[in-house]
Amino acid sequence: MRARSRSAVLAVLLAALALVIAGCGGSSSSGNGIESKSAQEILEATKAAASTATSVHIQGSIVTSGKPISLDMELLRGKGGKGTISQEGFTIQLIQTGGAVYINGSADFYKHVSGSAAAALLQGKWLKAPANSGELASLAELTNLGKLIDTALSGHTSVTKGETTTIEGQKAIPLKDTAQGGTLYVAATGKPYPLQIVKTGKESGKVVFSRWDQPVTLAAPPGAIDIGALQKGG
Repeated sequence: MRARSRSAVLAVLLAALALVIAGCGGSSSSGNGIESKSAQEILEATKAAASTATSVHIQGSIVTSGKPISLDMELLRGKGGKGTISQEGFTIQLIQTGGAVYINGSADFYKHVSGSAAAALLQGKWLKAPANSGELASLAELTNLGKLIDTALSGHTSVTKGETTTIEGQKAIPLKDTAQGGTLYVAATGKPYPLQIVKTGKESGKVVFSRWDQPVTLAAPPGAIDIGALQKGG
């Protein structure tokens, strides 16, 4: 398989996701006190809440460098995650569990990274590689809940607080990033989890996190092909 082409595609996905990932979750109807806090205090509160979350569901899309990218992921802290990532017609199913990362690409994805002949053999197949080293290690990072939350909530050096609003039926406080653009919505009831990030302009889009702390089941797909063995065989 052409490692350079595959790495380039994964690098684009990672770079795009790093710009927009944030969180969202359900909670009780009782206020959590953040409405009376400053913008910076709310930002710190949502960072603290997200840092203790056990799981989350991420779904959304964004346009970066004129190209749309979408994701639908379930993450489980310390265990991995699963879901689907799409960009420019390429779709990848992804599972990370038990120290291994598994991918199942669309026909177009396999053709792009390995050529037509190999794509015909790989279509519908799961590929397996170590999660912490090798060609798919960077892709496995997309299933790391802690790293994604840190990426989403870091770098906000200048935020202003907006008026209380409602996001997906839940009261929320908007924090507008005056330096980087975009708005982060933080839950005003229950735990102050991030609810949503909305970006406008050339890199527009929306990413929503839901189902905080809900059960997530991870299982290795049967019959996965080990990439290392495949390359040795080729």
